[in-house]
Parts: sequence; structure tokens; C-alpha cells
Amino acid sequence: MSFLQDPSFFSVGMWSIGAGALGAAALALLLANTDMFLSKPQRASLEYLEEIDLKTLEKEPRTFKAKELWEKKGAVIMAVRRPGCFLCREEAADLSSLKPKLDELGVPLYAVVKEQVKTEVKDFQPYFKGEIFLDEKKKFYGPQRRKMMFMGFVRLGVWSNFFRARSGGFSGNLEGEGFILGGVFVVGSGKQGILLEHREKEFGDKVNLASVLEAAKKIKPQAANLASEEK
Repeated sequence: MSFLQDPSFFSVGMWSIGAGALGAAALALLLANTDMFLSKPQRASLEYLEEIDLKTLEKEPRTFKAKELWEKKGAVIMAVRRPGCFLCREEAADLSSLKPKLDELGVPLYAVVKEQVKTEVKDFQPYFKGEIFLDEKKKFYGPQRRKMMFMGFVRLGVWSNFFRARSGGFSGNLEGEGFILGGVFVVGSGKQGILLEHREKEFGDKVNLASVLEAAKKIKPQAANLASEEK
């Protein structure tokens, strides 16, 4: 057992432990930056979305079924992860840049939030140019809710999104729940169906605006749908 008294033995041992720890950390970082451990979204059906209860944000709120949003003209709907998040504000501003073209198409732009915290929704409205409603049961974030916890902060894509939004002049706060991932829907009128469903895979994973506009152009107003059915 004389080798235990050799200082070089301990040096090599400590080096091996350190190298092993660094290797494990590097592997964990590598895996965290793949999509291997990301929860896969379960696609929503039109029937599922139609029956979601939403509330207006007036002093005397009205509860209604979500299908009212798109029944006649279709709709573009943003499920906001957190109104105070600067990444969500960036995406809201991007979607709002489409509003003139959506207005030409007669397609409304809406957002749903999952909670009302202080003045967060009011402070979000300068970034979002459509009406906002409350989804208390968080149904628009389902059918299977997905969360990104602290793993998000070691993903290179998330940090890239952070820098992109910051360089674009967006800022925010940490108020409210921000781990349940959001998304964007384009829904046709009546029973036309879901024409686009974008599910956020990580913080700041924005929808493609060209895809939103392309889907919105496919929406047939309810009057046109009825006319085609009568023929």
C-alpha cells in the first residue's frame, strides 16, 4: 500500500475525477441543447379548442366559448406564455406587424393569457394590437401542457433568442408564471379547422410570420363556407 503515500497518485486521482466531472458536465450541456428531452406537443383538435371557456377583461367579465373568436371570420390567436416576458412582447409585436394585412383579409388578431397579475396585461397591450382574453384553465396551452424549467437557461437557442430580443429594444420583468409554453394558432371560420398550430419548443421560439400570413389567406369567411355548402 506504499503507493498511497505517493503524492503523484493523489494528483492523478484528482485529475481523473476533475476530468470525469467536466466530461459529465459537457455531456449534460450537449444533451440539453438537443431536442431529445423536450416534451413533444400534443396537437389540439378543433373540437377541443371550440369548447374552451374564455373571459373578457372588462370590469364585469363575460365568459364565452372560444369558438366565438373564429366562427365567422377565422382568427389568428397567440397563447401568451407570460405578458411581462420580453420574448413574448417581441413575438406580440411581430404578430401585430401583420395586422394591416390581416385587416385586409378580414381576419382578426387575438391573444389569450393564463392569468392576470397586477398591470401585466395592460402593460402588454402596447405590444399587441388585438383583443386579449383570459384562459383561466390554461386550455389553450394544452391538451397536454408542456413546461420548460431551468433547462431553458442552458440552451444556446434560448440565449440567442435573449440577445435577439434585447438588441431589438425589448425589455420585461419576472412577474407571473412563465414556464408553461405558449404558441400561436390560425383557425379557419366555422368548421374549416386549424390551419396552423405553432407550439413554442423553448423560450423565445417564435412563429414564422410568413406561415401565419399564408395560413390566414386560406381562411374562408363563414358566408363563403355556407354558400359553398348550399351549392
